[in-house]
Amino acid sequence: MKKVIIAGSSRKDGDTEKLVNQLADLSGWDVIDLNDYQFGYYDYEHLNRDDDYLGLMQKLIAEYDVFVFATPVYWYSMSGIMKVFFDRITDLLTIEKDLGRKLRGKKMAAISCSIGNNLGETFWLPFSETAGYLGMDYLGHVHTITDKDETARIAEFVQQVNEERWKPVDTGNVIKS
Repeated sequence: MKKVIIAGSSRKDGDTEKLVNQLADLSGWDVIDLNDYQFGYYDYEHLNRDDDYLGLMQKLIAEYDVFVFATPVYWYSMSGIMKVFFDRITDLLTIEKDLGRKLRGKKMAAISCSIGNNLGETFWLPFSETAGYLGMDYLGHVHTITDKDETARIAEFVQQVNEERWKPVDTGNVIKS
């Protein structure tokens, strides 16, 4: 199964990039940075259908079986660019249904980073519920703290994604829904 890390942060040189680089080094998975694409907010009239979003989704769906979303934590939620990416999935349910149906059976996981370990389980709902709605398997998630050496936990997450073997890491930050 081919895996890709989809990085969504407001900056390319921050803590999330460090996390993504470490995750890619430990896993060998490809990386797609959402900042390398121009796509707008979801709109009901689909006036932005010619931006980069649908092309990016065609590439992701054609080339990868597992999507690992990487985001910083902004105000107890995923980053803005990641939220716009998720909102645009609506295009795959309305104007590109055939493409959207190809998400069925694919897999999703998520990894986040912030300066503290104060996330509740509700942080992960947009990931797990979106996966369920789309017919994808939600593999689990892990939260990392930016000023700690999280190499062992990230390596464990990589192993679990690769083997589809789910058990909590440390304090239960990786789960199977």
